[in-house]
Amino acid sequence: MDSKYDLEERTFQFANDCRKMISSLKFSSANVEDGKQLIKSSGSIGANYIEANEKLGEKDFVFRLKIARKEAKESRYWLRLLKTGNPEIKEIDKLINESEELRKILSAIIKKFE
Repeated sequence: MDSKYDLEERTFQFANDCRKMISSLKFSSANVEDGKQLIKSSGSIGANYIEANEKLGEKDFVFRLKIARKEAKESRYWLRLLKTGNPEIKEIDKLINESEELRKILSAIIKKFE
């Protein structure tokens, strides 16, 4: 199982990858809106995970992980929306897979506590 540090690094890398991919998109109002939502959800995956590890009790820890898992799922949704309009961008497939992997890891950690 991944350590909390591995997961922290993955979540921040995922958020950074999302930012890079979005900055490479051709400018359009739809891309900008979808991009903002994606960055919001992907960036807060890592933020919530780290906050969950800083001196919170088990109940709060699991609550934060559930929020992070929801945001990983939302990131996948926004990535799919971007993919629909930009089939030529191969990075989106990679990010969709990464967001699904993060969701699975978070689910596995949550399961341990339930």
